[in-house]
Amino acid sequence: MDRVTESPAHRIPHGDVPDGMRSDAKETWPSHDLIESWLGDSMYDFQFRPGEDTFVDADDPEAVAAARQFRDVLGRFASGVTVVTSISGGAPVGLTCQSFSSVSLNPPLVLFIPAKTSRAWPAIQRSGKFCVNFLAADQAELSNQMASRGHDKFSGVNWQPAPATGAPLIDGTLGYVDCQIHHVHEAGDHYIVVGRVLDLGVHDTDEPLLFFRGKYTSTEG
Repeated sequence: MDRVTESPAHRIPHGDVPDGMRSDAKETWPSHDLIESWLGDSMYDFQFRPGEDTFVDADDPEAVAAARQFRDVLGRFASGVTVVTSISGGAPVGLTCQSFSSVSLNPPLVLFIPAKTSRAWPAIQRSGKFCVNFLAADQAELSNQMASRGHDKFSGVNWQPAPATGAPLIDGTLGYVDCQIHHVHEAGDHYIVVGRVLDLGVHDTDEPLLFFRGKYTSTEG
């Protein structure tokens, strides 16, 4: 479902208290994320992939129609779902990513494609390393948690340090690739991040989590 949100340029710092308002009034305010999700001006917010927002001018019918067609057509390409993790500033960070692929066998390279609006990507970039976790069929809730804008995405998530980088290796996943950042390329409203594989492995879980036509599914339907 498309939701209307405000343009990033019009967001109000949530830590400020307007003149004339009691200093403790903010204790009763709705959360910043809730306010952001409902305020709107002239922008449509299309969610093409889990956790990714693309702003389209709502006053331009052709742009809105083109965005819908792009999302609907590309949504027919079924893919797996991953969570890309790292350690930055001593804390775990992560993002849900549908756009992942192998690139090269020699040298061993993979890529993932975060949106420029991603809050987790700058922290992953600063760390210089990442681990791609392949999600299992029963991990849709984990995917949603990592795709959220919450500050504590790893609450209740069991993980171990990945062998080569120490990035979070999440329990119950299908497998992983542990990488250092090799190249980063700008591509429209996304980045193409190429990683050199340092370590990789599989787990006993066999059934993958898939994403198709804007919904989670599995090979069992």
